[in-house]
Amino acid sequence: MKHRILTIAENAKEASNTIRLLDSETKKEILNAVANSIDHHQHTILKANADDLKKGRAKGLAEPLLDRLSLTGRLDSIIEDVRKVAELLDPVGEIIEENILPNGLKLSKKRVPIGVLAVIYEARPNVTVDVAALALKTGNCAILRGGKETLATNKAIMAATHKGLKKWDISPYALQLIPIASRSALKYLLTLDHAIDLVIPRGGAGLHAFCRQNSTIPVITGGVGICHLFVDESANIQKAIPVIVNAKTQRPSVCNALDTLLVHEEIAHKLFPRLLEALIDKGVTFRLDKRAWKEIAPEDETTFLKAEEEDWQTEWMSLILGIKIVDSLEEAVHHIQRYSSSHSDGILTESSENAALFIQNIDSAAVYINASTRFTDGGQFGFGAEIAVSTQKLHARGPMGPKELTTYKWIVEGNYHTRA
Repeated sequence: MKHRILTIAENAKEASNTIRLLDSETKKEILNAVANSIDHHQHTILKANADDLKKGRAKGLAEPLLDRLSLTGRLDSIIEDVRKVAELLDPVGEIIEENILPNGLKLSKKRVPIGVLAVIYEARPNVTVDVAALALKTGNCAILRGGKETLATNKAIMAATHKGLKKWDISPYALQLIPIASRSALKYLLTLDHAIDLVIPRGGAGLHAFCRQNSTIPVITGGVGICHLFVDESANIQKAIPVIVNAKTQRPSVCNALDTLLVHEEIAHKLFPRLLEALIDKGVTFRLDKRAWKEIAPEDETTFLKAEEEDWQTEWMSLILGIKIVDSLEEAVHHIQRYSSSHSDGILTESSENAALFIQNIDSAAVYINASTRFTDGGQFGFGAEIAVSTQKLHARGPMGPKELTTYKWIVEGNYHTRA
């Protein structure tokens, strides 16, 4: 097992010396060839995905997880995302800044590929395509380790991707899938700092903690979303309700879906009747704090439950919504600061002053004013796709598109300068 993983890593490192030299037009053509190949092999990929879903159901996987595994009705848009990435401006080679020093030395800061990325993810096979596209766009090589639940799907996607690369005589080592899902294999991969430059885990908090604790390679964590919306007392109720419903129900199994709704006490009695009706129609159930319970006075104690402390710490990834009544913007901010995973948090308000205070006080990767949290996504942000949503502060934050998959180096030009 160790020898196999070591070979994968070292082959990727060798391939990166070639991949980083590809020019922008060549990378664009390669990405379009990959998109065409995945499109051509849709039947094979969807069949593999159906097999994975069948096995998942037999194992009793929950419906929200099965939704994350499924490519049904989504593969066309995933392929289109690859074409969008192909059309994006290539960040590699960009001069970020330049300056001429008093001694005549010319300094420039140039954007370059990171090298070899190891992306560890669970459940969502679209990540395989997103990583492949963004790695190629930015001149990086990628080692992908998906979950065992989608192994057949990921193999089919990678086989189609390699056929696209072959037309351009690109080494298959540029994109490699580790077909071993064990934690021991992952633990060994995380020690190969001589060959791998960056680790990006996408999944639950347990996976992130495991990578941080065991890696000798820099790690960027992200993707765990405990997301909030605060309905300020000045909010337009008619406009706010569709935003809340969208944030919770448009796709509840993903990291940018709404988990906790905070409602100002002055607007709660006006908001709840219409909002709850709209959410219940979508199949949502609720966890209510004491004040929300008193305000709503629910008779159906299967749809409504009293919230426990752990409910505020939970990324639901399902049609469950926590609701808490607060008496001020300050109390809402305090709750978010305590429980948010720093992914996506927002305010619904007609007050520009309260919006500004919210932005100042909420230190999340994406902070929203009068919009659904569901927009925290590489495609929605105009990146074509994303490799992860980083919830940390270094080296990237929020959806990681092409620029976030580069680093930089200093170019120093002189005229045979020597230092005095």
